[in-house]
Amino acid sequence: MLPELATRFSQLGGVFLTPPETLAERLRAIRGLVFDWDGVFNVGAKGDGAPSTFGEPDSMGTNLLRYALWLRHGEQLPFTAVITGVDNPSARAFVQREHFHAICYNAKSKGEVLAELCARHGLRGEEVACVFDDVNDLAVAAACGVRVLVRRDASPLLQDYVARNGLCDYITGQPAERSAVREACELMLGLLGAFDRVVSSRIAWDEPYTRYFAARQALATEILERAPR
Repeated sequence: MLPELATRFSQLGGVFLTPPETLAERLRAIRGLVFDWDGVFNVGAKGDGAPSTFGEPDSMGTNLLRYALWLRHGEQLPFTAVITGVDNPSARAFVQREHFHAICYNAKSKGEVLAELCARHGLRGEEVACVFDDVNDLAVAAACGVRVLVRRDASPLLQDYVARNGLCDYITGQPAERSAVREACELMLGLLGAFDRVVSSRIAWDEPYTRYFAARQALATEILERAPR
């Protein structure tokens, strides 16, 4: 199963820096998910009055992965957050619509924010998976148990750096604007052996999914702001 899965994602252009078998083992302990925003859910383009956006395929990916982890860990919602360096109305709208636990913006020292959130929610760094794209995320990547870097072909030296320094487990085949978050989520679902189960349950809107969705919808998102530096 794992060799076929790894081949499928490698054919997309994905790069495994950690063997799939090791990655699958680490994922069994994951109880939290942390995402950057710009360069992860979108290409990071900005303009006056034009905030960056998100795509629905990525939204579905995060939901399915959270459901799989909810099932895996005794119907406990996995802690889920966005940690971003700037304020963005689209990011806040997304996390509130999807009922993530938290969003922290103006986070210049993202590693400190992650440590604070983990302490608050009873998590160890190795129990968190992160999806990131740039230098300001590397302190988060260093602390997490599973690390996915969103591909940006204009950053070959960054890809080399994370590989040499053990800061990444997988580099996506797709860039942010082509649903890299969905790719990351489907990879983790596949490595957990959970994809077929969660998709079938979501299609049926069966009793387990109904319980999960009710718990998700009851979650109020915490909005955290750091003072600009």
